[in-house]
Amino acid sequence: MTPADTVSFARGAPSLDIVAGDDLRAAAARALEQDPAGAFAYGTSEGYRPLVEWIADRQELAPENVIATNGSLQADAFLFRLLVEPGDQVVVEAPTYDRTLLGLRETGAELLPVELEDDGLDVDALEGVLRDGARPKLAHVIPNFHNPAGCTLSLDKRRRLLELAAEYDFTIFEDDPYIELRFAGESLPTMLSLDSDGHVVYASSFSKTVCPGIRVGYLAGPQDTIAAVRRMATNTYISPSMVSQAIVAEFCRSGAIERSIETVKEALRARRDALAGALERELPDARFVLPEGGYFLWVDLPDGTDVSALQAAAKERGLVFVKGTDFLLEGGESSLRIAYSGVTTDQIVEGVRRLAAAYAEPGRAPAERASSATV
Repeated sequence: MTPADTVSFARGAPSLDIVAGDDLRAAAARALEQDPAGAFAYGTSEGYRPLVEWIADRQELAPENVIATNGSLQADAFLFRLLVEPGDQVVVEAPTYDRTLLGLRETGAELLPVELEDDGLDVDALEGVLRDGARPKLAHVIPNFHNPAGCTLSLDKRRRLLELAAEYDFTIFEDDPYIELRFAGESLPTMLSLDSDGHVVYASSFSKTVCPGIRVGYLAGPQDTIAAVRRMATNTYISPSMVSQAIVAEFCRSGAIERSIETVKEALRARRDALAGALERELPDARFVLPEGGYFLWVDLPDGTDVSALQAAAKERGLVFVKGTDFLLEGGESSLRIAYSGVTTDQIVEGVRRLAAAYAEPGRAPAERASSATV
């Protein structure tokens, strides 16, 4: 199997065929022609001012409540450094994005995993942890089309989480890069928009709606928090990439971003449907929540399935994916994440066929399934 024949379910990024290349090139040309002084200079740590103003208007905030950064991971890192000290307790979802776990581990935080349900974080379980004496500094939540789980936090849970944050005085870090990529169901308000007590800091990214290589993200939240992050950014890099942010600003202001979002959503819906259908046909043991948007679908296989061994067998067949244990402090041995954003529907069908073939190898499925199949 050559690299060209490999099907990758591993990387959460749009394929090049759904990136708005022509609009992006046109936006770059206009941005650099219209504001060379702003685009080519260092700028300040707040980010490219026209982009900051566009984000602030979108979030119905003042520009002082926003900082644009070199990707949302940079925003995450700044916020973790600002709010979390060694030994502080931080709530994380189980499972959650692997880079979040890495970044928080580097702070020396004590991580408190709370399981996900079909409609997002188990808020009852979190309330129980709090009543038992936990006092987190921060709760990291991916509310829409979760990476890796694909689920979405319900409106009731969003409100209850805000109530808990106010009662127990912790910050909700609303990490929301996929919000624009809803292709089914009703849109839900952000916790930032529902917050009246300054307990939410919000992050998002243009990597999912413009292109991954643009590397532009942002934080929005209370002015004192954002001011502190801006000071940290000044001391770290003086300013982010003004060229990248000027291009994004023009892409947004021109309306190209809305066209791009619609193109991406249409492709994602077709790819999700192809994936769900292929799993139901080829791998009926798979259990999953059907995502209403975003890039990812989380698959639970029967207890006892060795997904690490399955991953190796799938790789021999030219299929790569990320195993569930990468997204958890413990557990996940029978789970995997499938990213459907970067593959065509034909590749998805072929990839699931390879996954099912690897799963069907003698000794690959759990013992109870294998024994029942021979009865």
